[in-house]
Amino acid sequence: MTDKDGLIFVIQKHHARNLHYDLRLEMQGVLKSWAIPKEPPTVEGVKRLAIQTDDHAIEYADFEGTIPEGNYGAGKVEIWDHGIFEPEIVKEKEIVFSLSGEKMKGKFVLVKTNFGKAKNSWLFFKKKE
Repeated sequence: MTDKDGLIFVIQKHHARNLHYDLRLEMQGVLKSWAIPKEPPTVEGVKRLAIQTDDHAIEYADFEGTIPEGNYGAGKVEIWDHGIFEPEIVKEKEIVFSLSGEKMKGKFVLVKTNFGKAKNSWLFFKKKE
């Protein structure tokens, strides 16, 4: 799924123990990844919790299939959306970017939070244009 015109993003719908969505952004030669417990925000005003997870290899952007029981992330994985990722601001606690996919279009923000005890919690939302 690599794109000659720029960086990529993919959102995989993951039917694991709990249904969630995996947001993956191509940065620094890998897919930086966040698990989103609810459907990603396609409109302004909707905010989602996003838990940062381990980076994945770029090749994982194409993965659809079933991860067998007994393996980490066991369950069905399908591509929910994909396209071009254009970073605007990339800081330790804030990432502002544009997505050009079929469902995810426009500017988005990931902001690091101190939500709960998790040190890997972010807030994910669509930014006003």
